[in-house]
Amino acid sequence: MENIIKNDKKETTSIYTVNVPPGEKKDVSYPMPDMYSPEYVEAAWYAWWEKEGFFKPEYGRKDIFEENMKEKFVMIIPPPNVTGFLHLGHALTNAVEDAITRWNRMKGRITLWNPGCDHAGIATQVVVEKKLWKEEKKSRHDIGREEFIKRIWQWKHEKGDRIYSQLRKIGGSFDWSRACFTMDPKLCKAVTEAFVRLHDEGIIYRSNRLVNWSCALKSAISDIEVDKMELNGRTLLSIPGYEKKVEFGVLIFFAYQLFDLEDKIIIATTRIETMLGDTAIAVHPNDSRYAQYIGKYVQHPFCDRRIPIIADEFVDMNFGTGKYVP
Repeated sequence: MENIIKNDKKETTSIYTVNVPPGEKKDVSYPMPDMYSPEYVEAAWYAWWEKEGFFKPEYGRKDIFEENMKEKFVMIIPPPNVTGFLHLGHALTNAVEDAITRWNRMKGRITLWNPGCDHAGIATQVVVEKKLWKEEKKSRHDIGREEFIKRIWQWKHEKGDRIYSQLRKIGGSFDWSRACFTMDPKLCKAVTEAFVRLHDEGIIYRSNRLVNWSCALKSAISDIEVDKMELNGRTLLSIPGYEKKVEFGVLIFFAYQLFDLEDKIIIATTRIETMLGDTAIAVHPNDSRYAQYIGKYVQHPFCDRRIPIIADEFVDMNFGTGKYVP
């Protein structure tokens, strides 16, 4: 044991300096420090706990595979993303879950707290791509799919091992022999099986819908990965993949030609690209300007699609663009 002075104050931190081989029981025959020191108390225990298998549900249970099994408690860690370090939020969550796990273990239940980490698909891809470009000035397309996947696995081993080391540091009572990664073959198989079942039951399905498309990632992303901005007028913004700034916040007008009529309905939008997904034009049922068009159809200018004109009281007559007369 040795003492280290911190910040030139009289307070000291005691460090356990006995050379204990990894996996061997900590030697506690030495005198305890005068003050409580987490570094001293926590040192050298975890490797022994893990080697002895204290956190395995099978530990000390000869009846575990018998039919009259005792009550079980199984919990899966919310898998942290492999994109960085753990933070205080992870520490708090794991402290609560560890207390729950240890309580159930003390109650005599067959207990398993299963560790693992998440590949965080798009986030990890972005990080690895930035690293690849910074170090080699190459994109994922330059090195090809197989090599890029290898780089992701390398990143996983680097970051995932660091995360597991952090979880051990805080003393989490995990069964590390069951550690899982969300890209492991068995988990991929389970995900595929779940999606197939949900599809067969009609719970999930493929359909034409507007999505948040990332031009940089060449992939759809969820709402929580989109930063929403309120624009009061014409604004130039930097967009990934574009050298020049792109114009936003400007109304663009385009016309829908009615079937069997020479009339047109002019639509105004700040998101002209969304017109590719238009399936109907809604007008207020009490709007005299468009009442005669309800039930008729317009021709989509780019797609071979007839779009109906429907009545919906949700439409704000005062805000709508109205019928455009040149």
